[in-house]
Amino acid sequence: MNEAKFYQIIAGELNIRAVQVSHTVELLDAGNTVPFIARYRKEVTGKLDEEQIRDVEERIHYLRMLEERRETILSSIAEQEKLTPELEKKIREATKLQVLEDLYLPYRPKRRTRATIARERGLEPLADLMRDPAQTGGSPESLAAAFVDPEKDVADVEAALAGARDIVAEGVSDSAEVREKVREYTRKHAMLVSVAKDSAAQSDYEMY
Repeated sequence: MNEAKFYQIIAGELNIRAVQVSHTVELLDAGNTVPFIARYRKEVTGKLDEEQIRDVEERIHYLRMLEERRETILSSIAEQEKLTPELEKKIREATKLQVLEDLYLPYRPKRRTRATIARERGLEPLADLMRDPAQTGGSPESLAAAFVDPEKDVADVEAALAGARDIVAEGVSDSAEVREKVREYTRKHAMLVSVAKDSAAQSDYEMY
């Protein structure tokens, strides 16, 4: 995404003209301070005030950072040979850093987790079967029996099922769609409660 597109986005958000944004960004990039621009460069910015200039400064910084991160993520996933057209489209269309990070999470280099160990033990196919039991038939136990392998530290059916569950759980945790739904639910229904560490202690502002 080029700078001109950034200017259009910011202009739409702040209800000003794109040319005002571009001129303001040029002044900021040249090292001018916000108060200086607001006071002495009104003819260049189209009479933007300090608050508007700070908004431009904040948004151009965010959009540049977002674009830089987007390219880093695309490069990382491409190097892993896991960048599908659908995933690239989602990453290209993301307008928030949090969305980008959610999309990248399944491909981010991870520490060795229980799910990683389960994959090393060959339990990913069992996890795939557990994700869609209607298509496979049979009980989880009967499916897991084929994956018992003491040489891979899968001692019995329960160990196979436990490893497969770890893989499924990590997949759900890494899902961008699931994470966004959980955030949305939390925003709507969560309650924030604060409790004093020392219930007996009086605050100077308790009466207020």
